[in-house]
Amino acid sequence: MQYDFIKTEHRLRKELDEDRYQHTLGVMFTASSLAMCHGADIQKAECAGLLHDCAKCIPNERKLKLCQEYGIEVSKTELKAQYLLHSKLGAYLAKEQYGVTDEDVLSAIRWHTTGRPNMSVLEKIIFIADYIEPARYKAANLPEIRALAFRDLNQTVLRILEDTLHYLDKGHGEIDEMSRSAFRYYYNLFNEPDDKGDSLTV
Repeated sequence: MQYDFIKTEHRLRKELDEDRYQHTLGVMFTASSLAMCHGADIQKAECAGLLHDCAKCIPNERKLKLCQEYGIEVSKTELKAQYLLHSKLGAYLAKEQYGVTDEDVLSAIRWHTTGRPNMSVLEKIIFIADYIEPARYKAANLPEIRALAFRDLNQTVLRILEDTLHYLDKGHGEIDEMSRSAFRYYYNLFNEPDDKGDSLTV
């Protein structure tokens, strides 16, 4: 499909606050760079990067009501941490309000916050771009992770998940079980699993 990036950018500027809008542009440009590096579809990466946070600035209570209205499943973790709903709600809005029909793009938006096991290349690119875009500065090990992102997507996903889980485990937020599952999956890509199939408990 053809993407009207100018029209989408104009609409997003009205929906997002200025900091979130600038972050969105950073993710779009970073995603397109990663797509060039790793042989992914550049337009899909730009589209998913541009729309990944399209629901972010909706108030949390409104996010929950919209998910209930649209029949979007809400987990127990998401009920406690409603800000997590912006990913799945964003995928819905990208399809219904922004006209995105590509399932890979929609899935990349859906999983950009928690990650999931066995992500597609585009899903990994958006997950990573959201973490490393130039305006990010608070996360640990960013210079190393940014360099790694242009060499190995799987190792980068693992590093991001590891650092994120350690941060959240210190009481800085709720942990979605999908993030733990994703971490175990990518950890086991580089380590010998134990008899139960999981080489690490996180």
